[in-house]
Amino acid sequence: MRMSLVTDCLEFMSFDEMADTAVSLGYETLEFACGNWSKAPHIDLDVLIESSIQREKFINALKSRGLSIEALNCSGNQLAPNEEGREHQIVVEKTFKLAELLGVKNINMMSGLPGGGPADKTPNWITTSWPPINLEILNWQWNEVALPYWEKTVKEAKEYGIEKIALENHGSQLVYNPETLFKLRNHVGDMIGINFDPSHLFWMGGDPIVTLRTLGSAIYHVHAKDTRIERGIVESHGVLDTKTIDEFSTRSWNYVALGHGHEVSWWKEFFSVLSMIGYDGPVSLEMEDLTMDPLTALKMSTHVLKEALPKDFDEKRYVTSY
Repeated sequence: MRMSLVTDCLEFMSFDEMADTAVSLGYETLEFACGNWSKAPHIDLDVLIESSIQREKFINALKSRGLSIEALNCSGNQLAPNEEGREHQIVVEKTFKLAELLGVKNINMMSGLPGGGPADKTPNWITTSWPPINLEILNWQWNEVALPYWEKTVKEAKEYGIEKIALENHGSQLVYNPETLFKLRNHVGDMIGINFDPSHLFWMGGDPIVTLRTLGSAIYHVHAKDTRIERGIVESHGVLDTKTIDEFSTRSWNYVALGHGHEVSWWKEFFSVLSMIGYDGPVSLEMEDLTMDPLTALKMSTHVLKEALPKDFDEKRYVTSY
């Protein structure tokens, strides 16, 4: 497995500062967000698509540091039945185009979430079978919107030379767990796999280690991100929490630095089982802990990641103090 970094956690740094920091911490590859729900702090889609000179400069800046591009990420809701959905789809198409120009074969994104019917203007996430209309909505979302969209999108991705699309198991998406991933994958083919992020399964009540065996070879990418279920709050209110993530002191659960939700021993077992099922791809650290300085959170998480990965590190090469 190789250490990768979602660069958004260093959005306050310039591209060069970010790249130097990644190298100093021991990261081998980078995952670049291209827009939609990300501000895309370190990549400009339009500039790189339009200018071969800028693309060469971008690639050389990475190569000179021994870095490479792990994946391009265009996570958003391209199935939203409104202007946002149309705008997100434009970013998806531009990301595919840039991937071809850069020779990137792997795309990370989300499945998308449609409205509840043809007249809806907002997405609708169905999580229970009752009342009965819920199943009518869900069937319409899959059969009339999602499956036709992904049939078309897989064909387009192949034309751009893309080999894998990894969908993140995120809430408020049609694909949010193994069952929904396989529903889509079985219909459109194995270009579709999962970008497995255990942090989401934690708050949904699943067991990420057990889930690894369920997913098996459908795992195309892994996000290393932790979640802490907040004692004293979740017992009263449960995990369905609509407070924004900056209200961390009153939420039932929070995204936290690695080791601050689950101990390093848990992460050791997670990566060990991941290796046992044959995964040897990227482990991409995604940092969204708002309870501390982002660079401190990154360094703490990196320390846990290095201890937990079944991999030997030459610590003399890296600076991980905090």
